[in-house]
This record gives sequence, structure tokens and C-alpha cells, in this order.
Amino acid sequence: MRVTVVGAGYVGLVSAAGFAEIGNTVTCVDRSPERVDALRRGIIPIVEPGLDALVARNAADGRVAFTTDLPAALREADAIFVCVGTPMREDGAADLGQVEAVARSVVADARQPCVLVLKSTVPVGTHRRVSALVAGAAVRVRVVSNPEFLKEGDAVQDFLRPDRIVVGVPEGDEDARAVMRRLYHPLCLDRERVIWMDPASAELTKYAANAMLALRISFMNEMAALCEAVGADVHRVRHGVGSDPRIGPQFLYAGPGYGGSCLPKDVNALLYTAGTHGVTLELAAAADRVNARQKGLLLRKVRGALGGSVSGRRVAVWGVAFKARTDDIRESAALPLIDGLLAEGATVALHDPEAMPHARARYGERVICADDPYAAADGADALVLVTEWRPYQSPDFARLRTALRQPILIDGRNLWSSYGLAGQGFQYEGIGVRSA
Repeated sequence: MRVTVVGAGYVGLVSAAGFAEIGNTVTCVDRSPERVDALRRGIIPIVEPGLDALVARNAADGRVAFTTDLPAALREADAIFVCVGTPMREDGAADLGQVEAVARSVVADARQPCVLVLKSTVPVGTHRRVSALVAGAAVRVRVVSNPEFLKEGDAVQDFLRPDRIVVGVPEGDEDARAVMRRLYHPLCLDRERVIWMDPASAELTKYAANAMLALRISFMNEMAALCEAVGADVHRVRHGVGSDPRIGPQFLYAGPGYGGSCLPKDVNALLYTAGTHGVTLELAAAADRVNARQKGLLLRKVRGALGGSVSGRRVAVWGVAFKARTDDIRESAALPLIDGLLAEGATVALHDPEAMPHARARYGERVICADDPYAAADGADALVLVTEWRPYQSPDFARLRTALRQPILIDGRNLWSSYGLAGQGFQYEGIGVRSA
């Protein structure tokens, strides 16, 4: 099929490469000439394992191409995937300006019947809103909701071997259903993965799924705080709770709070949507409040470990990305830590295997950007582990002991809790675990 993907960001680029990989002819459109030029030269603007090889292979075989010419890309497309940004407004709502702009372009430029697929995360009611916008097109434009469920760091596998594919099609629109069934058939050869539903339910499913994950994370972070108060170990609690098959072990790890481009934004958008309909979502609101409080935990722990003040101290931070296997720093727990340390007069030295360009762009010369994790730790009064990168999971503690001015380790991911660090001369503090 001829597929146009609008937006060469995280979702759009993975989707474009994925649809090309299963045999479609894909045109990926982005409004940034610099990004399109880089993609044509094989330069991938995001860190995502396996994506560079996927793009290169399908570009070489002529199945995916990149352009800034949206009208040309819309004219002959069988399916048009909307993968543009829906950033959070100040009131918590999703900004649909880019989605609506694509819909208006389809009205102006589509030259054959097509399916317009809403893959961007959008609130309930967007399908109806976009359907009204395209009703005046010269050709038949069917609108379908198909929210993405891609995890950063595992997005290529999530696309090619998805847990589920949620598709919202208006009742009775068998033509749109047939197009979506054809598109996703190669991903369902071993078992049926498509879950068919109405568009409103599909839109809400995406938000409900992310809100549920946010609830699990925030709940376990509250349990970690209680563990610290009563002398329990959150690792053991997590194992005991997660072994119940009704609950399961996923997203039960204590940490510095959830971040990234999805969970914080989607929880707030869900709360806004509920509010506009007179519904109070108390659990989702509580998860958001707990997460906001958790984002300040690492700074509080550093401050406490250094006697109540970080002024004049040097603090090393390992990890700036919100999670491992990505360079994405949006809503990362490292940011409020770094911002707080700088505001309180500390010198901050950073290291991250992938996110340093974004850290440099955000902080400039206000921080020390080290090319090596041990260089960041050199002369520091404390080291804070924020992101669970593999190179941080089993470091050379003897080398660290020599590099640090004071042997203080704040472990935001509880990676080092079983290493007996107190016996190696460290002052160690995790989240909800006993001192190592």
C-alpha cells in the first residue's frame, strides 16, 4: 500500500520505517528541512536501538523516502498517518493545532479516497472533530483512531511485534476497516493482535493505559517512602506483591518518578478531559501529585547527605535521559535535581551515554559535561545515579571511592543496593531500601 506518515519525530519515524519493513511504500513528511536532509543522509535524529538499520535498509530498497512536500505526499496515499506532536498546554489539555493542520492539508491536497489515521495521542472527541474538518474534501476521507503504544528504547520491537494494535473505526465503515486490516495483517500472522473498537474508546484506551502505569509507579514510590519509615525493603515488597498473578511485576519499581514524553502529558490530558465532562478522576490526580513530589526526592536526599546544604559542594549526576536506551530528557527526574542543585549553589558534573547533547543545549556552561562517568565523579562530594544505563549497573567501586571527595552514593534506581557498599567505605542511600 502507499502510506504517508506525517511527522518524522519519535512515533512517525518508527512507524514509517516499520510500515516500509513489511512491504509498503512509505513517504515520511516533516516540516523541518534540516531533519529531512539528515534522514536522507542516513542520520537518525533520535536514539532508538535498531532504528538506524531499519531506516537504512528500507531507504536503500526504495520503500521509504523523506520529504518536506506535504501536498505531494498526500495526493496518492491510500493511508495517511498523523504522527505530529500534541504538546501539553498550560491548562493540561493537549494542543491539537498540528493535528488539525494536517486534516486541513488533506482536504486541500488529497486526490483519491484515503484513510486518515490518528496515531498521535489525542483526547476523546478528536476523531469527531477531525471527521468534521475533512467532511468537505473533494474525495472520501475516512478517519480512524489508531493510538501508538511504543516504548522508548524498545519501539522497533513494539511496532513489529506488538502486544496489541488498537483500532477505532466508526460503526459500519467496512472500507476503513479493510484498509487497516490489510495494513496490519503482516503483524498478525502468528496471532490476531488487532483490537477493534469505536473511535472514542480507542482514544480513551491510550490515556487509560498510561494512567494505569502511572498509578503503579506512584503507588510503589509511596510504598518506598513507607519502607524507609518502618525499616522495610521495597525490593522484597515489590517481589511479594508482583508475584501475585492478578498484579504482576511490571512497573512496580521504586524510583525518582516517571518522566518522558507520554506519561506526564497523558495523565494531565486525561484529567483535563475528565474535568471538561464533570468527572473527577481522584486516582489519576493522586498519581500526578505523588509523582510531582517524587521528582524532588533526589535533591532532598543529596541535601540531607551533605548536612542540609549543597552550597559550594560538587555533585556528580550519572544519567540525564528519563530512561535508559534513549536520549530523551523530557520530564526526566534528572532535570529538577540539576535545576535544584544549581539554584542552591552547587557545582554539577553530568554524564550520560546518549543524552549529553541535550544536556549541553539546556544547561550550557552552567554544568560540567564529562565524557566519562568517572571524570564526572572526580572530586565530587556526592554521586547521584538517576538513569539505569547498563554501564552504571556494576561500576568500579574502588575507582569511585578514589575519585569522590566524599564517598556518598545516592542511588535513584536501587541498582547498587545489594553490593555491600557500606563495607567498602561508602555512605549509600537508595529509595525504600536498607543501606547497602
